[in-house]
Amino acid sequence: MTTILEDVREPLATALASVGASIYATAPEAIIPPACIILPGAPYFENVLIGKDKTRVKINLVIGGAVAYNNNSGALNNLEVLMISIIENMPTGYFIGDVTTPQLTTIGTANLLTSDLTVYTYYTQET
Repeated sequence: MTTILEDVREPLATALASVGASIYATAPEAIIPPACIILPGAPYFENVLIGKDKTRVKINLVIGGAVAYNNNSGALNNLEVLMISIIENMPTGYFIGDVTTPQLTTIGTANLLTSDLTVYTYYTQET
């Protein structure tokens, strides 16, 4: 039996490996910028088919982009380049939505400029 990690998040992380950032298929303990973090969206699952032999769901994800915030214009440009690169490297079967307004986020002692891209795909769990 396969899992969502194996069939959805890890293939997405592999496809994004060429964007020039640290890629995390799950929430990391520490972030090394620039970074792409694949997180559950809201709602996480939307039921499409519930049956005796298989269950199919629409999975909503958020790809968080994060860059070091050293100066405003440089950080904004770096975040824009990262988010466009994520969009350009989206694999077949994943559908993209909107990118949120950039915001300053502090994680530990690091200041990061972050933005989120909504993504969805479909997953079938067969029994």
